[in-house]
Amino acid sequence: MANQPEEVVEAEAAFADLEVDSPSVGIIMGSKSDMEVMEKAGAILQEAGVSYEIRVMSAHRDPGTVSDYCSNARTRGIKVIIAGAGLSAALPGVAAAHTELPVIGVPLSSSLSAAGGLDSILSVVQMPPGVPVASVGLDNAKNAGHLALRILRA
Repeated sequence: MANQPEEVVEAEAAFADLEVDSPSVGIIMGSKSDMEVMEKAGAILQEAGVSYEIRVMSAHRDPGTVSDYCSNARTRGIKVIIAGAGLSAALPGVAAAHTELPVIGVPLSSSLSAAGGLDSILSVVQMPPGVPVASVGLDNAKNAGHLALRILRA
């Protein structure tokens, strides 16, 4: 990451050549109720033989966990983060604010969504300059898995 202390840069360089069984993709979501949709990204990755981890963390209820997870993801071997969230859909943007890794946002619908999930879509795609988030369609975690594969293979 830019503006990192020299010690962090040196530590990342030292660990870069280590062979470890760490996940290549981190899949995160704001609520356990999102699991059924977000597991579809994991299924695509698993079919391709790509390791991943899947975790629940809320940008609103536990922002420290999200910050720690995303800030340390690269050091742990993660190369892409897939973040799914509904309603205000803040998780993808918060994730992108705490890492320079590619972040793929999955806007999620729910019974509380405005206009069938339009609120989530707009929250994911309307990011400020310097905080990029790729977006897939509403509830389309499968495409997030496919996009993560393309990023890893680029």
